[in-house]
Amino acid sequence: MPAALAGADDVADTDALRGTVDLDGDENRALAARLAERAIVLLKNDGVLPLTSPRRIAVVGPTADDPYAVLGCYSFPAHVGVQHPETPIGIGLPTLLESLRAEFPGSDLVYVRGTSVDGGETAEIEAAAAAARDADVVIVALGDRAGLFGRGTSGEGCDVESLELPGAQQQLLDAVVAAGTPTVVTLLAGRPYALGDAPESANAIIEAFFLGEEGTRAIVGALSGRVNPGGRLPVSVPATPGAQPSSYLAAPLARKSGVSNIDPTPAYWFGHGLSYSSFSWGDLGVSGKLFSQTVDVRLTVTNTSERDGSDVVQLYLHDPVASVVRPVQRLISYARVDLAAGASATVTFRVPAELASFTGRDGRRIVEPGTLVLGVARSAGEILFAHTVELTGETRVVDHTRPLHADVSVEEH
Repeated sequence: MPAALAGADDVADTDALRGTVDLDGDENRALAARLAERAIVLLKNDGVLPLTSPRRIAVVGPTADDPYAVLGCYSFPAHVGVQHPETPIGIGLPTLLESLRAEFPGSDLVYVRGTSVDGGETAEIEAAAAAARDADVVIVALGDRAGLFGRGTSGEGCDVESLELPGAQQQLLDAVVAAGTPTVVTLLAGRPYALGDAPESANAIIEAFFLGEEGTRAIVGALSGRVNPGGRLPVSVPATPGAQPSSYLAAPLARKSGVSNIDPTPAYWFGHGLSYSSFSWGDLGVSGKLFSQTVDVRLTVTNTSERDGSDVVQLYLHDPVASVVRPVQRLISYARVDLAAGASATVTFRVPAELASFTGRDGRRIVEPGTLVLGVARSAGEILFAHTVELTGETRVVDHTRPLHADVSVEEH
């Protein structure tokens, strides 16, 4: 409220409170760190990660030395702060480069930006490739500039016609990978991008999206092994820039088929994610082939590695024949299972029939009897166990009071 419109007491009260509220205290930072560490998605790793005391690290890419690279368009510094560049950010936002120096104090770090996020500059790309050739490992930091209504490469009102990396970032990535040094691609972005040949040619890929104020420390923790990645993709990563649909919720004819010459199969499916731990699953089956109310799906998960970690069990519903076209697979439940090295747990999903409901031809939401397939999966593209069950009874209408979730239990042995 302007001072001219406020009473003297109001202004005095405001001044007295100024500086007394701490929204970035130690407890909040610790929570931000935990969320960031749990959200990191390791897409690929041929064994180069975690890094073990590399002598020289080349760091290239436009998001490596940008403090805003971990923030989305509606974060206060990106939404309001950028309109007032004379005002300090007000919170600690270490860049990826700064966090790498702190995480690897014994390594020699060489930084070359290579290009901006979307300017298209190519003059520094050869210098970036040269730095990569002289290093033991190269970290390529790519991604977005979050903004609003055309002021960013991602964010509200910042739409794109193609899912190719903005600007000359793909050229930078290709040149660095071609240098032949082990390459780790790190993406700080608001949307999934096609990465050209990188899914085959890069040694490791981390999808970080916008992880928040502790994001860069979480990323370098994953690089060093201090953090064990356990996140899963909330959207598929496309194999080609124009692949549609980008959602995993595709009907049969929107997937690879004999009626189209375009293959929309993603490079990495919705739900995909790797870990430094390894896990085995044992199928315990379903409670019955016929059901009208609920059905139980059970499995065991065992951490077969020597490192504590977390696995994510996903349950998908496939409706082979319905009165309206349905997605091939639809995620209906999941369980994130934290297990110590060598430990096991039994995971049970109690699935209510209402999770098979959909909007019928008359606009009402219905539960329709028939054959269903419940798939236990690591991702939408990797169904490990498929259970065919029969939903019995008559077609019935359901409303907003219906069960919306499965009951999930995890019992460690």
